Amino acid sequence: MLLSIEKLIYGGDGLARTPAGPDGRSMAVFVPFVLPGEKVEATILREKSGFARGSVAQLIEASQERIEASCPYFRHCGGCHYQHISYERQLEFKAEILRETLRRTAKIELKPEIRLHASPPWNYRNRTRLQVQTAPEFALGYFQFGSHNFLPVGECPISSPLLNRVMARLLELRGLHCPPAVQEIELFANADDEHLLAWAFCGRDVQHKDLLRWAEALRRELPEIIGVIFFSSRRRLEDDEAQMETKSLARSGANAICYGTRDHEYQVSAGAFFQVNRHLINDLVSVVTGNASGDLALDLYAGVGLFSAVLAKSFHHILGVEASQTSYADFVHNVPANAKAVGARTEDYLNQDCRRSGHPKIRPVQKRPDLVVLDPPRTGVGKVVLRSLIELGAPSVRYVSCDPATMARDLAPLLAAGYQVEEAHLFDLFPETFHIESVLLLAR
Repeated sequence: MLLSIEKLIYGGDGLARTPAGPDGRSMAVFVPFVLPGEKVEATILREKSGFARGSVAQLIEASQERIEASCPYFRHCGGCHYQHISYERQLEFKAEILRETLRRTAKIELKPEIRLHASPPWNYRNRTRLQVQTAPEFALGYFQFGSHNFLPVGECPISSPLLNRVMARLLELRGLHCPPAVQEIELFANADDEHLLAWAFCGRDVQHKDLLRWAEALRRELPEIIGVIFFSSRRRLEDDEAQMETKSLARSGANAICYGTRDHEYQVSAGAFFQVNRHLINDLVSVVTGNASGDLALDLYAGVGLFSAVLAKSFHHILGVEASQTSYADFVHNVPANAKAVGARTEDYLNQDCRRSGHPKIRPVQKRPDLVVLDPPRTGVGKVVLRSLIELGAPSVRYVSCDPATMARDLAPLLAAGYQVEEAHLFDLFPETFHIESVLLLAR
């Protein structure tokens, strides 16, 4: 099928439309790895009611903006989507997608200009999760694009130099007799890219002595690894982020790493959420916390306290709400005495009925906060939290989002309640991919 690509949409695909049928209707077709204005011969892979997904069988007319991808795994690996686009143009496309998503879903035209915060486009990730193959020979890799099939790789150009060196050394050592139970390994490097923490997910029939033997061999051959922690592969999924049970299967060395930023040093334990772009963390914290002060700030989905630790310098009191036991424990360690942690889901904490019921973990907010920081997972905030936030009536809300569609959905009731967007920021935490991190500063 010959298709003309109209535009790029959130998710990495290009949008095209089939010729009108006998009923006068056309169908939307989503095609990856294309550019607006290109003509492609596409193969339809899946067809659903009203739309279809396709792939490029042949590029008929290429855009002048198309560039050669630098990674040999591009289009095969599922990690990157935009390596055929110059980095400057990637930023422009993402800003257009963010503005259009807000227009379509929240029904607003952004008055403030979207302020772009660019990142070095390569070697920016401080964390990577690798699939592990132990037979017939040891290999590390990712999932193939659009599937869960294993793709062996030798390097990842968006991962930090240390992560790539460790990957290369593991492959050179043929895995050091990696136990067959190990299915995935995650590597998380500190801010200086000098040390890292590793944690692995294991299947059934685990022999703890084999895990510890392997972990000790890893730390002996790779002194950059300060600790190896093992978890069951049956992870508990909370709000689109994988959070491990606090009890590990086995451990060798440290359980946490110290991650230093311009304003604070954070303990980050295995399994705790932390931002992955090692170049933009300081800028992100500065925008979210900058020019904010008062008596009480409420930090929802607080993680390890990335924002609370800095807000505690300009607010008398901080309340941080975090559901993950791992991140909650790090939060308690990372923040000063004027920041209090609440180990609960945000919706439970803010739900009026739950608070009235005398839930032992939940003490209601005693007064209106001067600031609310929201940093939810991809699923966004949702109706229950939004209703409670509107009742709280904080004069300032700062929304950190990793999904423009759910942020736009959440934004509509806040705007209806009288909030206005004062600043809009796009942090490109994920160059070469379709992912968009945005920060909106709201006030009323």
